[in-house]
Amino acid sequence: MSGPVTAPFVSGKTKGIVMGGRVGEPVRAASGGRVVYAGGRIAAYGKLIIIKHDAHVLTAYGNNRALLVKEGTDVKAGEVIAEMGVDDKGQASLRFEVRADGTPVDPLKYLPKRQ
Repeated sequence: MSGPVTAPFVSGKTKGIVMGGRVGEPVRAASGGRVVYAGGRIAAYGKLIIIKHDAHVLTAYGNNRALLVKEGTDVKAGEVIAEMGVDDKGQASLRFEVRADGTPVDPLKYLPKRQ
C-alpha cells in the first residue's frame, strides 16, 4: 500500500484512512495475523478483509475488487490479500482502518514509514 492518503485519520471523527492507487493494485497485509472476515456483507466497506493480529489489534481493508484470502487463513506481513477496487464515487481507493482494543487509531502508525 503505497498510494497517496486521500482522506486522513481524524481522531474521534473518522475510523481510518483512504488511500488512492490503481484498480487491481495489490493490497498487502500491514502485519501478520489471521483473517477473521472476508466478504461483502457490510455495504459501506464493499469487499472487506479484517485481520486479527493479536488479542488487541485488528486491521480492516475495504473497497477491494477481489479478495485473495479466505476466513481462517494465516497471513504474513506484506502478503498480498486483495486487489484494490473503487469507492462509491468510482475512484480507485482502499479504506484502511486499525482498531486497538476496539477503538479506531491512526493507521499510519501501523504502516512502514512513507517516503
